[in-house]
Amino acid sequence: MRETFHEDLDKITDDLVAMTHLAGSAMSRATTALLDADVQLAETVIAADVEIDARREALDAHAIDLLARQSPVATDLRTVVTAMRMSSDLERMGDLARHVAKVARLRFPEHAVPDDISATILQMGQVAERIVAKAGQVIASLDVDEAKSLEREDDAMDELHRELFNKLLGDWQHGTQTAVDVTLLGRYYERFGDHAVSVARRVTFLVTGEYDGDVSDHEDDEDDALPAS
Repeated sequence: MRETFHEDLDKITDDLVAMTHLAGSAMSRATTALLDADVQLAETVIAADVEIDARREALDAHAIDLLARQSPVATDLRTVVTAMRMSSDLERMGDLARHVAKVARLRFPEHAVPDDISATILQMGQVAERIVAKAGQVIASLDVDEAKSLEREDDAMDELHRELFNKLLGDWQHGTQTAVDVTLLGRYYERFGDHAVSVARRVTFLVTGEYDGDVSDHEDDEDDALPAS
């Protein structure tokens, strides 16, 4: 019975890693769609978000079933509950990639991002991909040192976010609509990184039983304002 239970826990871990891959692919494609004004690619990102949502629902249902059937205690209970929290973070990361794609679709056939901002957005997309890939590695390995290093990776995202705002506050010549779009985009990428950090901190909690820093659910992400579409 315990062997079957731990096989179920391994399956939950595999599902979480798969969700990191889906979220990373979504943000990569959303960034390309945004910078290339590729509405067809944007549509694929928006449509594919249902797969990440379905993965979360299936994982959470599996976890609840384990809680009901096995009544785990101590470390095993912590594993199941923490997995459900991580699935929430990863699902929201998919939502944020979808938000980026929606901005690309909304402004098509125009480019939502001005040329002098494109390099910063591209870098933010690249950092997002690295962070979520590392999140998957941390989940699979339960490596606390790697979890802490992910937070240092997120510092690069925060720096790019500040750089974006400095450009907005400088000699901005692209109008109010574009300023709103760029502000929202900066938030989406920055929050994407925050959720990856949250996943890493949950792994640290899973291994040590202690929270390393603030872990929050970022419930406001789903309500982040988008321009009407």
